[in-house]
This record gives sequence, structure tokens and C-alpha cells, in this order.
Amino acid sequence: MFSKILIANRGEIALRIIRACRELGIRTVAVYSQADRNSLHVRFADEAICIGQAQSSNSYLSIPAIISAAEITDVEAIHPGYGFLAENSHFAEICESCQITFIGPTPENMKLMGDKMVARTNMQKAGLPIVPGSISTIKNKEEAIKTARRIGYPVIIKAAAGGGGKGMRICHNDISLISNLMVAQQEAEANFGKSDVYIEKYIEKPRHVEIQVLGDKTGHILHLGERDCSIQRRHQKLLEESPSPVVDQKLRKRLGDAAIKAAKSVNYVSAGTIEFLLDEHHNFYFMEMNTRIQVEHPVTEMVTGIDLIKEQIRIAAGERIHFTQDDVKVRGAAIECRINAEDFENNFMPSPGKIESLILPGGPGVRVDTHIYTGYQISPYYDSLVAKLITYGSDRQDAIRIMQRALSEFHIAPIKTTIPFHQKLLNNPLFLKSEISTHFVQELLQEEKGEGQ
Repeated sequence: MFSKILIANRGEIALRIIRACRELGIRTVAVYSQADRNSLHVRFADEAICIGQAQSSNSYLSIPAIISAAEITDVEAIHPGYGFLAENSHFAEICESCQITFIGPTPENMKLMGDKMVARTNMQKAGLPIVPGSISTIKNKEEAIKTARRIGYPVIIKAAAGGGGKGMRICHNDISLISNLMVAQQEAEANFGKSDVYIEKYIEKPRHVEIQVLGDKTGHILHLGERDCSIQRRHQKLLEESPSPVVDQKLRKRLGDAAIKAAKSVNYVSAGTIEFLLDEHHNFYFMEMNTRIQVEHPVTEMVTGIDLIKEQIRIAAGERIHFTQDDVKVRGAAIECRINAEDFENNFMPSPGKIESLILPGGPGVRVDTHIYTGYQISPYYDSLVAKLITYGSDRQDAIRIMQRALSEFHIAPIKTTIPFHQKLLNNPLFLKSEISTHFVQELLQEEKGEGQ
């Protein structure tokens, strides 16, 4: 096992990794930007090094600064968390060349699965069902129109690299396709450094269901059930739950078998997520693989009792996964609400600022993953996520009731947050019956806007 690990991230995920390391008896090194000097991950780590200015390009995305910090503090491994450099194969290769273990998948894993176009091709070869679409990246508008007409409108343009809804555009005809193509390419270039995009058939009203996988260096790969991530806005997840209300044991086995087949086809190591679109007839299609720990990993931890961060660290240290597929049991239900510093009544506008009053919820079945505290200054430089509120119950209804209670206790002022949005969502009759799709939030907001006019 490692004796010291550097966490190349910030916020709640950095704090989450520090806590896992402490329980494993591992010393930690935090890196931080000038804007994060007073953050909790800096306070709770054993050592901390400032790596640059507030802008992430000058700090958390600066590979030379992070490697220098790792060498100065003599760490054996780096955990990248999620976002920033977590899926950067070049960073993983540099870690290897410096004899520092990268806690995550291999660079080869990231190259095969990180580029969505390459991943589609690989998964089709592996026998997974994929959404009809282009067989290569789109070079010009003529190629785009030809592809769209072949598979039929509506279609969706997607960035080949990255995720989080960046570089995505839905098109219903040739005119919208041409106008959106350049916008998607520019957005992809700005966010991921690559303008490559591809086109897929746009599936109407799908659910977003993903399978958590784990693989060790001996080739042992298993899955930990599914998460339903259909509650989204602009392709950004807002609420996740496990298990999915629409996945029965038979479908769960099919999804799990497909996910394991996908992971084995690339000899996957570490934690990863195979994401599927599920249509109204319960046909599923491979969408992409996230080669990192997910923001929503706590719901899987709650229903399986397996600490995914600790498993990542053990696997990176060369240990075998100490349990089998038969040992993985999904019990009860868990829900995660992402609490963002955004004003949902004002089109989810960011709401940075100083927290002057804070009350965190508690009680049975409640978990709060957060890095905020009274007096904390929410920076405008980074993602607006300030907390993840997770509840666990005997079943979905129980988890929802606990979440409703926990949200009513959660108080952050004077900044605006998405707590009121989640309260509204968790009282919606269609959500309660799980009659939802990835368009549910958009339809809900449009309906409310119409009523308010």
C-alpha cells in the first residue's frame, strides 16, 4: 500500500479522497490555487502546496505544477478525482514516466474509451449495441448532412472528447444541423482542446442508465449495479439514484453483462462507468464510458456498502479486488441531489459569494459530501457544485421521504442554491411515479415558465 498520495483536485472530491486515505493510514498532499487557500481540503491534508493562480489553466490543469508538487513532497501516487486531469491520458503517461502511480485507468484505457468516436468503434467490435451514427468524425457540413439524412432526423452532434454536455447540439433538419455544427466544434475546441465531433441518431425521451464497473490489474472485472441519471438539464446531471426504478433483475443482468464485456474488451483497470441510453421499450444502447470516478459514485456506495475510492487506491497499489460478482448485493435505495450555487428561478444563473449562514442536514439515512463552511467564499472560477446530498432508505419511497426531510433542513445563505429546485422536483407526481426521461427537467421548466406568464 502507498504511504503518501497527492490529490490533484479541489472541493468535495479532494476532501472525499483525503478521508479515504486517512482511513487507510495513508498520508496526503493537497494542491491548491490561490483562490482555494482557505479550502477544507488544504486544512485536512497532511501537507499542502500552492500550484498557481485561480484560473484552472494556471493551477489544477497545470501538469508541470502538479508533477513538481508531487516530486517535492515525494509521493508515490496521484489521485486525480473527477474533472480537470482525471481523463487526460497524457497526464497519466507523465505520471508513469516519473515513477508516480496514477490512481485510475491506464493511459491505453483512456485513449480507447476517452474519445467517444473511438469508443463507439471499439464497443461495436465488442458486440455492444450502439446508437446509429457516423462512422468517423465529421469534417464538413456536406458530410454532416449526408450522415444525418442516412440515419434520419432528429440527430445530435457530440464532441468526440470530453463530456458534461459541452459540444452537444440537437438538430431537427439540415438548416439547424449546419448552423449548429460550427458552434459544437468551437465549443469542443474551447473545452477539450479538440474540435472533433460526430453525429448520432437522437433517441426521443430516453432514460440515462449507467453501470459502475471495477477492474484490477489481474483482469478481474465486475459491476456494482446501475444508476439512473435521467434527471438532467442541458446534459448536466442534477439527481441520480440507485437502483433504477425501471430496471428489473433480468435487465440488470443484461446491462451488467454488457458493461463487463465492454470493460474486458479494453482490459480496463480501476473504477469506470459504462453509460447507456434506455428507450421506452427497454432497448439499451452504449453511449460512452467515463474512465474515472463519477460525481454520483456515493449512491452506489450506499446500496452496495463498497467504498469506491478505497477500491481505486487498492487496485492502483496492485491489490486484487477482494470480492466476487456474487458478493455484490444491492440493498435498499439511494438518491443524490447535486446542490449547486445557482439561482434556478433565474435560469440557473451562478451565485458565487460568501456563505454567512450554513446548516447541514443529518439524521438516519443522510450523507452530505461537501467542502463548504460558514465564512467560505464560493469562487466564480470553478464548477458551481457546493454539496452532494445523499439519502438512503429501505426502498425508493423511503429514500425520497428522507431526502424531502433533509432538503428542508439544508440551509445556505445568502447565496442562491438549487435546493428549492430539488424540493419542487421531489414533490412532482411524475417524478414520484418515475415517469421521466432525460427531457423531464426541460419540460418541467417550460411548463412552469408558461404558467408564470
